[in-house]
Amino acid sequence: MDEVGRDRSAVVGGKAAHLGELTRTAGVAVPRAWCVTTDAYRAAVAGAPGFDALLDRLAGLSADDTDGTAAVAAGIRALVAARPVPEGVAAEISAAVGRAPAGTAWAVRSSATAEDLPTASFAGQQDSYLNVVGAEAVLDRVRACWASLFTDRAVTYRRRLGLDDRGVAMAVVVQEMVAADVSGVLFTADPVTSDRTVTVVEAVPGLGEALVSGLVAADGWTVRHTGGVASVVDARRAPRTVAVRPAPGGGTRTEPVAPDGPPLLTDDQVRALARLGRTVEPGLGSPQDIEWCLSGGRFQVVQSRPITSLFPVPGTDDDRLHVYLSVGYQQMMTDAMRPLGLSVWQMTTPRPMAEAGGRLFVDVTDALATPSGRDGLLAVMGRSDPLMTDAVRTVLDRGVVPLGEDPATPAPVHGAPTTEPLDPDPALVAELIAEARASVAAAARRICGRVGPELFTAVREDIPELRARLNNPRSTRVFMTAMDAAYWIDEHVGEWLGERPSDALTRSAPDNVTSQMGLALLDVADAIRPFPAAVALLRGAGDDVLEMLPSVEGGTVARDAILGWLDDYGARCVGEIDISRPRWHERPAALVPLILGHIDTEEPGAGRRRFDRGRREAEATREDLLARLRAGADGEARAARTALMIDRLRTFIGYREFPKFAMVSRYAVYRAALLAEADRLVAAGVLEDREDAYFLRFDELEQASRTGHADLALVRTRRAEFAAYGPLVPPRVLTSDGECLQGSYHRDDVPPGALAGLAVSAGTVEGRARVVTDLSGAALEPGDVLVTAYTDPSWSPAFVTIAGLVTEVGGRMTHGAVVAREYGLPAVVGVEDATRLIPDGSRVRVDGGSGLVEILGRDVSRTGGRNRPRGGAAAPGPRGRRQS
Repeated sequence: MDEVGRDRSAVVGGKAAHLGELTRTAGVAVPRAWCVTTDAYRAAVAGAPGFDALLDRLAGLSADDTDGTAAVAAGIRALVAARPVPEGVAAEISAAVGRAPAGTAWAVRSSATAEDLPTASFAGQQDSYLNVVGAEAVLDRVRACWASLFTDRAVTYRRRLGLDDRGVAMAVVVQEMVAADVSGVLFTADPVTSDRTVTVVEAVPGLGEALVSGLVAADGWTVRHTGGVASVVDARRAPRTVAVRPAPGGGTRTEPVAPDGPPLLTDDQVRALARLGRTVEPGLGSPQDIEWCLSGGRFQVVQSRPITSLFPVPGTDDDRLHVYLSVGYQQMMTDAMRPLGLSVWQMTTPRPMAEAGGRLFVDVTDALATPSGRDGLLAVMGRSDPLMTDAVRTVLDRGVVPLGEDPATPAPVHGAPTTEPLDPDPALVAELIAEARASVAAAARRICGRVGPELFTAVREDIPELRARLNNPRSTRVFMTAMDAAYWIDEHVGEWLGERPSDALTRSAPDNVTSQMGLALLDVADAIRPFPAAVALLRGAGDDVLEMLPSVEGGTVARDAILGWLDDYGARCVGEIDISRPRWHERPAALVPLILGHIDTEEPGAGRRRFDRGRREAEATREDLLARLRAGADGEARAARTALMIDRLRTFIGYREFPKFAMVSRYAVYRAALLAEADRLVAAGVLEDREDAYFLRFDELEQASRTGHADLALVRTRRAEFAAYGPLVPPRVLTSDGECLQGSYHRDDVPPGALAGLAVSAGTVEGRARVVTDLSGAALEPGDVLVTAYTDPSWSPAFVTIAGLVTEVGGRMTHGAVVAREYGLPAVVGVEDATRLIPDGSRVRVDGGSGLVEILGRDVSRTGGRNRPRGGAAAPGPRGRRQS
């Protein structure tokens, strides 16, 4: 092990590389060990009959073919396990075993090249063996470790991470066995909250196999490090019945233990382990998941790997605590973004933003440090996201953000109303929309056709116009008038009449480009429905659907209808604030399932009927409210004031959606020009693939265009980072200590088994839950309840089919909530972990008035399709980082 380090991980694998580093770390005891390198594995499988053919078969299987994958993987394991250890290698192993005292027991442990990586732990994916005695037994277990490179779970894990089975190899660590009195794991950061100031210790009697296999529950301790002092702040005692011990002659056995025995560790020992973790972590460069054992009063480390589930922390240039708010939760796009998308969004928005885990965060520490800033920020957040507000209050209640005095001129709070409301004037909305469309068209004329450095100059020169449009005081005043009117109506009418009527009043509001987009797709379905041949082609067509349509009767009409819709709305896509996301006009086939759903389930003219019905309901609600108000105390004055607020709401609330639509339309112009430039760079040999451009920031792509050189190693590194960031669940609030907070509703009226969220669109509906992560290919039917992580405006075409909406992210005035109210869909947003906790196909009740979602049972008769929760097989286990 003194020859091993992280610089040789390709030869010895991740586990051995870390152990090698630890053997040279002062104050860390590691059992003596040696490593059988990946060269030995490659020599063993070289020329194995059928090995390459089996790998080819494995590579050709789809990710969904679990049975086929299992069968091929089993064949590979059997082939590898039967291969003899090469003669020279076997002699070296036997000699190493022989140099130890007779009867020495060994732990023979897998150490794959794709194991214990900063972005992927592969914990438990390959096999290890304990208490192996004798050279022959060690040789057998080495072969077994080689074969375990192809366990079903390891193959599946590699596929999820995009790793090629041919690109990995197996080394084997042979380590002197420690007959431990107590064993356990030590996390140098909290694996649940990601707090780097916390150490978590877990322990079981005997060997650690009992813990990692889940055979017994562990005793646990939480240690907090403050000012260089480690304090045990929590301890839990688990019931224990058995321990795993070394068996005479080799292997392990379970033995009963006294359930009421003394604690496995003293507080002093727990603190000693915490200090040990703080010794290990700096040398390995990141928070660690450490396996340890206690034997004869001495702690030894037998393994250390990065904690890959931690959410990254933005860098700071001081030692004070910083508090960050998630931009993604405010923008309804919590997925990781590529560097090009991050940089263009940062160029677009007015506030400085920190990056972590492929997401953006705003540092609000200074705002929270003054009374006016704190009150203003909490008030704004309380309107948009109560969970974020609660998470911030959790931090503030600890007193860790000092509260100073207000400056002479307090800084304005972003998002707070700063202007007087407007009187209803539809002409103002029409004028602003026309100005925005003209501005986008002018940008297209200036940018399209530019190449090289001139293109980047043109985009940079256009960004100020984009920012000016987004922050136009006239535009802001329009939609803030509508939003403030909605809050006024619910507050005052709620007080006078005991109800919250703004949901019904916003139905079929004019000028809402997002709801218009969904209804317009119904018109596309109307155009295609009369042509059976075109409909049949759509059912079987692939990505070339538009090119194929003219070959059948009615196909030209169908193609023109789709193209017309794309001309109006094709700049949108799921996750549209990320400029690296393909737009709908680039992948029109993504719309086909939605169009077919409308053809199959809707009657001709459904779009117009829906809009007219919503408008009539809103008008009837208005007249009913005003009549009841006039009949009450101070009736005429209350009715007059309410009528003005309703007119403000209905005149201006539709425009709430347009500024973002104009921004996205401009992004489509930028994207098309940047992709054309990426294609030029590929042709010149500067980039290997056009999507390499996504992994360069805007200024880096500009430099590549100017110099004819790009750092492709950096591109590859960022691709790997992006793949690792994807499964992470971003927090609403993040601190510079790494703590991730999601907030809580603190409700005591939630029935057993129900999930609480934010009520954003009134009404109650029961239906089949469809858990969907990707709008393209979503198998939605009328009456379904859409359950998803978030809905940005691109999801609105699906809203005309569903009966209810549940999301993990959202607020009362976010896009999904606005459109749900317009369509009259009961909706509950901000339901933490909804895509994991609500089974796809289950029957649910959504109460959009109380903010509750109840799981009523299964309805498997209509389940299936491509709707799956985020993460798939990667749902977090006991060491995951999701929190409730």
